[in-house]
Amino acid sequence: MSKPVVDPTVSLDLGVDRSSPVPLYFQLSQQLEAAIERGALTPGSLLGNEIELAGRLGLSRPTVRQAIQSLVDKGLLVRRRGVGTQVVHSKVRRPLELSSLYDDLEAAGQRPATTVLVNTLVPAGAEAAAALGVAEGSDVHRVERLRFAHGEPIAYLCNFLPTGLLDLDTAQLEATGLYRLMRAAGVTLHSARQSIGARAATAAEAERLGEPEGAPLLTMERTTFDDTGRAVEFGAHTYRPARYSFDFQLLVRS
Repeated sequence: MSKPVVDPTVSLDLGVDRSSPVPLYFQLSQQLEAAIERGALTPGSLLGNEIELAGRLGLSRPTVRQAIQSLVDKGLLVRRRGVGTQVVHSKVRRPLELSSLYDDLEAAGQRPATTVLVNTLVPAGAEAAAALGVAEGSDVHRVERLRFAHGEPIAYLCNFLPTGLLDLDTAQLEATGLYRLMRAAGVTLHSARQSIGARAATAAEAERLGEPEGAPLLTMERTTFDDTGRAVEFGAHTYRPARYSFDFQLLVRS
């Protein structure tokens, strides 16, 4: 006989302020989102019946449904037929600084893993040659990786590096981050030039990342320089926006 499913929201201190101008559904969704982010609602756990949650909080069922749907839209919850509403892994929020995705995932407790798809020498195309300051057609290392968090694909990473910089061993690339390997090889990463955008997924990208063709993807291009000003890496990356975002800190100029 299967054990009854215990609603994890029962242990949460949920409540709404009816005197607040903030909509009740939004108050509830914010509390549930915060519980997911801090790990109080763990990935894979099932939320209880909407009617029971509404009754416990003194809310209408449409209000609770709207709160849950807003988190489904954010990719934090998923409705599975025959299963119920389930918590999925929280979105990775990455600060805009010179850091490795592997390190950021590890620091966030996201259990990063990597599959190397390509690790070879190729003639430099115009874009990679211009970024790395090498002659077009000269040899550069091309590394393509699929990065996972909690077993789910989160990003496709394509990087070009000048030859002679370090030994790009496939096993090491799957065991750790590229920047860690560069630092271990004595490369001092100093600064980077980076641009962020968005576009629709191609068929190949959609298949890699588990998204439908044409789904929106975040994109990032980065050229990284060492402490001598030499370009040591050019990367073109794509990310699943439901599982990934960039964080900005903006300063007011006086």
